[in-house]
Amino acid sequence: MTNVTNAMPLTLERMRADIAKALDESPEIVTDDENLIDLGLDSMRVLVLTTQWAETGIPLQFSDLAAHVTLAGWWQVVQRLQAGSAAPK
Repeated sequence: MTNVTNAMPLTLERMRADIAKALDESPEIVTDDENLIDLGLDSMRVLVLTTQWAETGIPLQFSDLAAHVTLAGWWQVVQRLQAGSAAPK
């Protein structure tokens, strides 16, 4: 059983805000198709973000995001995982 400690749901806008905070930038700089690496997001920050977002109950792992470099790509991964975690078992 997953212990969900972060009650705030994971949304596209939350992801954008969290990425911007990690970069010490405004959310407007994090567009859907901007290369996050070019913005300065490194693997340690991605690991921290992944851990925070997994606390929402989504089985998100660093490797899920590593293959993508844009917020749009990450959001597709999250949506797929959200749909899978909502499926009846």
